[in-house]
Amino acid sequence: MAKKSISHAPTQRPWLAKELFFSYYLGMKRNISIYPWLKFFQSLTFWQATWFLYFESELSAAEAVLLYIILDVTVTVLEIPSGYMSDRIGRKPTLLGAGVCAVCAAVLLSIGGGFAQFALANGLLGAALAFTSGTDSSLLYESLRAEDRSAEIESAELNAWRFSFIAMALSALLGGMLANYDHVFPYVATAISSCVALGVTTLLHEPPHAKLVRHRDNLRSLTASLTHPTLLWLFGMTLTMYVFSHVPYVFGQPFMREALSTAGYDSQTPLISGAVTFVMMFFSICVSWGAMRLRIQLGLPKLLLLAMGMQIFLIAALAISNGIFVIALLMFRMVPDSLSQPFVRARIQPLLGDGMRATYFSIQSLAGRVLFAVMLSVSAGRISGSGTLPYSDLQFILSAFVGLGLIILFSLGLIAKRSGV
Repeated sequence: MAKKSISHAPTQRPWLAKELFFSYYLGMKRNISIYPWLKFFQSLTFWQATWFLYFESELSAAEAVLLYIILDVTVTVLEIPSGYMSDRIGRKPTLLGAGVCAVCAAVLLSIGGGFAQFALANGLLGAALAFTSGTDSSLLYESLRAEDRSAEIESAELNAWRFSFIAMALSALLGGMLANYDHVFPYVATAISSCVALGVTTLLHEPPHAKLVRHRDNLRSLTASLTHPTLLWLFGMTLTMYVFSHVPYVFGQPFMREALSTAGYDSQTPLISGAVTFVMMFFSICVSWGAMRLRIQLGLPKLLLLAMGMQIFLIAALAISNGIFVIALLMFRMVPDSLSQPFVRARIQPLLGDGMRATYFSIQSLAGRVLFAVMLSVSAGRISGSGTLPYSDLQFILSAFVGLGLIILFSLGLIAKRSGV
């Protein structure tokens, strides 16, 4: 019996090693194949086209803005810890945490309640965003690299971006229809999609990534990333574009309500807002198919400056007039994002070390959210009264953003050549 057990022992270990190898190999393949679907279900946010109207109907315009600030502050507080956790504990556990928070947030918002409950839900939603920020993209890049396919990162990011936008387009249209019956229905639908996204996350396999153990190495790697000329320019551009992308996101719904009220259609704002968001995402998806060619023709710096200029133009149009025809321009809000975000992520990834990759993306996201939260706080103080947001106040806020945006755009354009992008 002893000889039999000894003779089998050497064959068991190679068999086990082979099983582990194929499990790992198939795991990387699975990560790459299901990643777009993960982004699809994460992006099924049915409330996106009606959230401001919902909070405003339950509370007030100023409190609706404050709830968005709470979301941003929560992300701000958790950005660095979540990035550090992703780099140390792993990509999959961090994404699982994000999924749980997203489900809880959607359920709380579905139940409804006063400002305190909405604030808690927005805090959980902020935690979900913080845990996802940078971790999802890091998982994709490291899975591709494990298969010697890191050169495909641009096309992979762009493909995932299309899946996200398709989901956002569909959920915006359906959410607007649901909100026409009850403002709570979009949150119920989002709770269901969040549960599916959590289920998809459980299918992921942890990709291999190096971990810097010593604190001194971590700090040195992070400092080098934040002072790298190319990364520094992209950092500033990403921060600015985050702010100017979210200005029409936050104020677009009250703008549409004010514009539609002049023609007596303000009661249809949820439905029209959902339809506008659907077309917005559809346009962005269409543009993404030609984005790679434009990226090659213009180069990354010029493409990003063009995208930012489009953001400023849209905000300027909203500030000039509240006519119904201006609503059509909101359909182009996400076009600049499809021309910038996939390429920025792909350009940054190879310049970062594994041990600080998610942390860097967290810092980048944190900076944008802090800046926008500060600007929103100032904007909330400019809103008069406790009712709906009047166009006169909105016009003043948007004009201020346009002036600031032009200054930043000019400055980034001047130093683009020296950045080495």
